[in-house]
Amino acid sequence: MNETMDASLFDYDLPPELIAQSPVEPRDSSRLMVLPRIDGPIQHRRFHELPELLQPGDLLVLNDTRVSARRLLGRRPSGGTVELLLMRSLGGNRYEALSRPARRLRPGERVAFEDAPDAAIEDVKDGGVRIVRFEGPIGAAGEMPLPPYFHGTLPDPERYQTVYATEEGSSAAPTAGLHFTQDLLARIEQKGVCVARVTLHVGLDTFRPLPEGPVEMHKMHGETYTIPESTANAVRFRAGRVVAVGTTVVRVLESAGPRDRMEAGQRTTHLFIRPGYEFRSVQGIVTNFHLPRTTMLLMICAFAGRERVLAAYEEAKRAGYRFLSFGDAMLIL
Repeated sequence: MNETMDASLFDYDLPPELIAQSPVEPRDSSRLMVLPRIDGPIQHRRFHELPELLQPGDLLVLNDTRVSARRLLGRRPSGGTVELLLMRSLGGNRYEALSRPARRLRPGERVAFEDAPDAAIEDVKDGGVRIVRFEGPIGAAGEMPLPPYFHGTLPDPERYQTVYATEEGSSAAPTAGLHFTQDLLARIEQKGVCVARVTLHVGLDTFRPLPEGPVEMHKMHGETYTIPESTANAVRFRAGRVVAVGTTVVRVLESAGPRDRMEAGQRTTHLFIRPGYEFRSVQGIVTNFHLPRTTMLLMICAFAGRERVLAAYEEAKRAGYRFLSFGDAMLIL
């Protein structure tokens, strides 16, 4: 990956009306664009048809992380409003948090909340991150953080969790998995497809756009992942294709590969997959349609080619696909 690429190469026009502002029901009724990785025509399907597109012997890998981050609204002593997104518990009522406005909260400053104990800013980190200590346990205070481009309402917060989410610790949902139902997973297994799980807690990079200029300047924050021994064995010894559900699963498997030497255990990954990367483990990806100039879009372009992916995005726009977290899906095989 020695070639320099400007971030503008991964830009495209996304009309606001194509950004999904409500999830479809049932989950698996969303549209599914099927894009051959190398060559061949695009197919337009429905997500509940996924079992027809997989083969006996394939391995479908899910990310079972569960959103646990909380969004709190407070006030500074000056009266100004503050929004804190609690990303990660550090123990002792201390949290790593994203703050808005990011530049105004300094060490020692206090923030008052109506539904949570007051807090003090302990430290300032890069990228708008603050270390915050609350005066007591916050309990269930705050609300689930939804993507900033989502302006609708969710009557049921569980709709922003996958049906297989079990491991607390994520700041955002692995949204490619939002299309699955328990019935669909059962039908996939009945087809002879093995379903395995990994855990990657979505962190700061979900909220950080690419900077202007060469994409190589972007630095990935570390994200913790776990691969059970059963999943590592399934990847190593399964005869069929390894199909990752979402870019988070791709990062996990590619960080722990190659396929025939997949390593189980818990580690931290800083892997930045962009065009020029040679995939070692993954042969298929289930994904949503991503924002321009994001690391997720670069990963998909690395897998199927920048021009091919951006042409597919233009086709999706013409066909009225719904984009981003609550939108439609793409399957690349």
